This record gives sequence, structure tokens and C-alpha cells, in this order.
Amino acid sequence: MAAVNKVILIGNLGRDPELRYTQSGQAVANFSLATTERFPGRDGGESQERTEWHRIVTWGKTAENCAQYLAKGRSVYIEGRLQTRDWEDKEGNKRQTTEINAQRVQFLGGPRSEGAGAPRPADPNTGPPPSDDIPF
Repeated sequence: MAAVNKVILIGNLGRDPELRYTQSGQAVANFSLATTERFPGRDGGESQERTEWHRIVTWGKTAENCAQYLAKGRSVYIEGRLQTRDWEDKEGNKRQTTEINAQRVQFLGGPRSEGAGAPRPADPNTGPPPSDDIPF
């Protein structure tokens, strides 16, 4: 039987990307992404909203572009896959986290800086989405 592990999100960054490099020199960036669902309140009352937070990991040139061009509050389109990993904290406790390993990141809205002339990244996995590429 075939399997699919694909995640598509559009949301806003909860914090600036954190860029690090592995011992082998590969760039890795981590950031959080908020997606907010709005729905009508009970009995026609005030509308409600629920926010989900997602851990995002990007690698290589995409990670470097995210660190350079993204900032807290910026809107972004993410395509990737779910990945769960185990790790040990500083006290030696075993921990587990599920994150989205992003293969495609597209910046939405204006550039990070206030100036409209800020450069766009040249990487094909980043930048504004084509108008027919958004799944709604």
C-alpha cells in the first residue's frame, strides 16, 4: 500500500528563524509557524478562533534564505513532511518532538525590510508563490 506524508501550511512566523550549521557545515534553520482557524461561536455568538503552533525545520540554501528574509509575523507558505525525532534534554530526560521538515518555503506579503526594493532570493524553493499554486 502506498503512503503519503505531506503537509501544506500557510501561516505567520511566531519568531525569527534561528540559523545554525551542522558539524559538516550544512545550514539548518528552525522557526515556529502559527495557523489560525476561525469559526462561528455557539448559538450565533461571537466568532471564535483557535491557533495551532508548528515547528518548522529547513535545510541548506532554503534555511539561509529563511534566516535572511523572514522575521516574526511574516506570512509564509510551507510544503513539507512530518517528522518525529527523539532527543535527550540537558537533564538526561528523553524527549520527543514532531516537526515539519520543509522542502518548499514561499514568502508571502511584502519583503522583510520596510523598503519595497528589498531583493528577493534566487533559490527556486523560496519566494512568492505562483498565483495558481495556492491550494484554495
